[in-house]
Amino acid sequence: MIRRPHDDAELSALVRRYVTPERRYLKLGGGLLNMRDPDGARFVRDLREDAGLITADEITRLLDGGWRERRTAAWLVAVSRRAEFRERLGELLLASEVCCAGLAYSVALAGFGTARDADLLAAYLDRYLRRPDLAYDQPVVMGALQFVDLDLGGSRADRFAEPGGPWRQWLREAPHMKDGADPAPSFLSLIRRLCAFVDACAEVP
Repeated sequence: MIRRPHDDAELSALVRRYVTPERRYLKLGGGLLNMRDPDGARFVRDLREDAGLITADEITRLLDGGWRERRTAAWLVAVSRRAEFRERLGELLLASEVCCAGLAYSVALAGFGTARDADLLAAYLDRYLRRPDLAYDQPVVMGALQFVDLDLGGSRADRFAEPGGPWRQWLREAPHMKDGADPAPSFLSLIRRLCAFVDACAEVP
């Protein structure tokens, strides 16, 4: 069940503390790559500080919230490298209960970069590439899986992208992919750059 801040005083307090200051939840995504100092440096510093301060219980509470809470929590998990939330993020990604959070889950899993993370990303593709009518996070997740493959030296994404495979079929059948262009390379680049941002953020003194 998705918890709403207006129905939960504790969650509301966490939202005010971690999610909404300076509209953080809106900036956690591709827009991070365009931030310039001094605002960018302050944003990174504050994100890293909060990633270190937030407790596991507080992250869990945020992950029970709506898309703003879940997106923010996933980024805090990524920056603090809390791999103990791997399975929970994988569950949320697969469930796709809310919009606007898939990129955050994918960045966190790609940043962890283990074979298990690849399995969780692949599970999403196994389910949602069969549903071209559902425009969720297929390109984002495909890019994240390819990123993990590059890091591990594996080929888990190949079974999706091979000729006649589910990725190719989804590209042909998804209504919003009418131009036939393969978006995976651009999303692989996005995931790579966001994971580099996470690394840099985690290393800020």
